[in-house]
Amino acid sequence: MIPFSRWPDQLACQYREAGYWDDQPLTALLQRSAEQTPDAIALICGDRQFSYQQLDQQSTALACVLQQRGIQPGSTALVQLPNVAEFYLVFFALLKRGVAAVNALFNHQRLELSEYCRQLQPSLLIASREHGLFSDQQGNASNDFIAHLQSISPTLNTVLMLGDERADSSLSAQLVPQPGQHSDPLQPSPADQVAFFQLSGGSTGTPKLIPRTHNDYAYSVRRSAEICQLSSASRYLCALPAAHNFPLSSPGALGIFYAGGCVVLARSPEAGHCFKLIEQHKVTLTGLVPSAVNLWLQAAPGQQHRLASLKLLQVGGASFAESMARRVPAELGCALQQVFGMAEGLVNYTRLDDNEARIFTCQGRPMSPADEVRVVDHNGQPVAEGETGLLMTRGPYTFRGYFNAPAHNASAFDAEGFYCSGDLVQQDADGYLRVVGRDKDQINRGGEKIAAEEIENLLLGHPAVSQAALISIPDPLLGEKTCACLVSSDPTLRPVQLRRYLRELGIAEFKLPDRFQQLDSLPLTAVGKTDKRQLQQQFSPAAAVSSQ
Repeated sequence: MIPFSRWPDQLACQYREAGYWDDQPLTALLQRSAEQTPDAIALICGDRQFSYQQLDQQSTALACVLQQRGIQPGSTALVQLPNVAEFYLVFFALLKRGVAAVNALFNHQRLELSEYCRQLQPSLLIASREHGLFSDQQGNASNDFIAHLQSISPTLNTVLMLGDERADSSLSAQLVPQPGQHSDPLQPSPADQVAFFQLSGGSTGTPKLIPRTHNDYAYSVRRSAEICQLSSASRYLCALPAAHNFPLSSPGALGIFYAGGCVVLARSPEAGHCFKLIEQHKVTLTGLVPSAVNLWLQAAPGQQHRLASLKLLQVGGASFAESMARRVPAELGCALQQVFGMAEGLVNYTRLDDNEARIFTCQGRPMSPADEVRVVDHNGQPVAEGETGLLMTRGPYTFRGYFNAPAHNASAFDAEGFYCSGDLVQQDADGYLRVVGRDKDQINRGGEKIAAEEIENLLLGHPAVSQAALISIPDPLLGEKTCACLVSSDPTLRPVQLRRYLRELGIAEFKLPDRFQQLDSLPLTAVGKTDKRQLQQQFSPAAAVSSQ
């Protein structure tokens, strides 16, 4: 079994007695609908459609192939796929085989994938030739990168590629049920064990993995589906990256599969592309980050007829301005639901029957009666109602520790097992939360979390850079952009050179600083730390002109 931080026995008993944990594997979400409505369309991906029976059978076929290839229950996998049907087929196949995967985002690059591989030591890699790291157009580069991953994880001996023409390594070829395959020879891991890993957007330089058990994640999905009133008539547009916690489970695709509805995949949240899919497939709900909502609002004039079926737009992932929130019903013609959640667990929703003031001005309240929320000051003492403080939480679907990170867990959790998320919030008398910022040194760029320390450490590796500080600067579209403030021995060092340097290190594009500022020295606080607040004041859009 994969080691992870478990809930105390007393809490585990309480969660079972209350019915939050039902000791069923996550695969039950799919099998329930496959048994009740096998011919109903579960998934639409371009010109392809998959019934619930096909989704169940094809994921079972892949699980059987993995079994035949010696992939053992309790092992781990590294998966990176775009928004295609195969993402869900692989997701359920690995669950059926009892393999715990981490689903890397498709914009992750060499640095992130290497780190996930180091932490998990996977025996299986599933990826796509569409990604630059694995593209055949690179000649032997993709083979070199796979060899690099295998040098990190010597157990990595099975590789399947979407878009590969070779039968033995083609993911598509393994999804076809073969005659003689047993209909159900597979056994998922126990429901109280790790089902898969989510990714943290944490504030430290090393990506952290979040173990999610069948019990905790299934409850999160079921409760989300209930709050969002999903049914077999629900048709969900997955426009955000499918691996993100928001479009996966809040209620996301898994909530739709549980309710027997239909998931429509979009390759991106680009407005024209999504409007076409909404009109074509009568989509009823979707989820976006604020930057994408802004683009939809810009594109909406004259296009509202294409959105006639859309009943609900969920917005989460970053701060959502009240002025923009109020435009959603008027200009997109649908209701708004604000969502504030985290891959570590806690999810908050505005309710569908909340009044407009709540829906437009806050990020909802915890979804479970068993969610325990504390808002505290830096000494751990509760703040007054409506005052700003740090969010701390525990509950039946909030994890109890990052994977193999005891030192970090010691500071992320208090003695009672409450997780400190690093979010600065205000809570009203009814439990509704308003998110006002971050305490951790993390930048939220349009919903993508960037750890300042990670980028600073990479910049300090450049031979001409002696000091580096990554700060956030306000941006009307993305919420926040990044500015790298540097002290350099080379006054001619240009942003294009620094971006090329970072790209060569293999980081994701969204982590590249939007701006660079060279300084003679970085300002310091009274205790000798870099004064990022002063830098933010100095280089905010109102105070400085970009150096680019």
